[in-house]
Amino acid sequence: MALVVSVPLNTMLADLDETLRSLLKDELGRHGFDGVDVAFEAPSRDWSSQLSSPTVSMFLYDLRENADRRPVDWEAGAAANGRPTRTRPPMIVEATYAVTAWTQDIQDEHRLLSQVLQVFFAYPQLPVDKLQGRLRAMAERIPVSATIAQPKADGKADFWSAVGGTYKPSLDYVVHMACESGTMYERGPEVRTSTIRMGMADGPASTITEMHRFGGKVASAGGEPLNDVWVTFPSLGIWTSSDPHGRFNFKNVPPGSHELVARTMGGEQASAKVDVPGSQLDLTIGSGNGSTKKKSPAKKDG
Repeated sequence: MALVVSVPLNTMLADLDETLRSLLKDELGRHGFDGVDVAFEAPSRDWSSQLSSPTVSMFLYDLRENADRRPVDWEAGAAANGRPTRTRPPMIVEATYAVTAWTQDIQDEHRLLSQVLQVFFAYPQLPVDKLQGRLRAMAERIPVSATIAQPKADGKADFWSAVGGTYKPSLDYVVHMACESGTMYERGPEVRTSTIRMGMADGPASTITEMHRFGGKVASAGGEPLNDVWVTFPSLGIWTSSDPHGRFNFKNVPPGSHELVARTMGGEQASAKVDVPGSQLDLTIGSGNGSTKKKSPAKKDG
């Protein structure tokens, strides 16, 4: 298996911001909270002094992996070339926003914050049709979930002093979403032939004897692998049988051109001339003409 790393494009935080902005503005507008802005800047004194309209601040102040929700199973699949792959599971990212409401009147501020709480509480899973950008494609496999006003172990004791703002009541809004790994293992090409050279290390080259391993597959005309097919090199007096996947292998085959014959228990047969080393072979039985399909060499010197 070969390790393949392909770093994907990732815009999930910006996509999440736009998703939350759209969701809030639509839901707030349905209940008469018109003209409310949704901002993602830190709620500092300088920022708040420039506000001219009711605003919901959603400041992303914490980002970490949620190890409790981490998938553990690698995902089986196939590459574009058809080879089997195993893909590393995604990371589940926990994004935490500090949500505050800003208006000229404290009662209006409390009404706005109450309605924001209601909107987020109504959606423990963000609706797919609201998801922006690349979030939607990933959510088809792993939904984007969220919690509102849940206690966090480390709290926000230093939050307001860190952002340089005036203390306000705020809600912790935590979103869980998947981050693709970009890492997979791809199975390499199948090796069906190998060469073993035997001889004295300090002897002349003429004393070296080469023996080869040779293999292939047996399938029906419909492409189904055939099990327990008798496969033989008649001139060499050696034989083997295919496994449940249709594969067969020979060891210690001398170099040269040989006839290979495959026969099923029902008497159907296919044959081909093969060159050892240098040929891989797939045999098809049942097509009526004993057809074969040769592939390019894949040798491994030993």
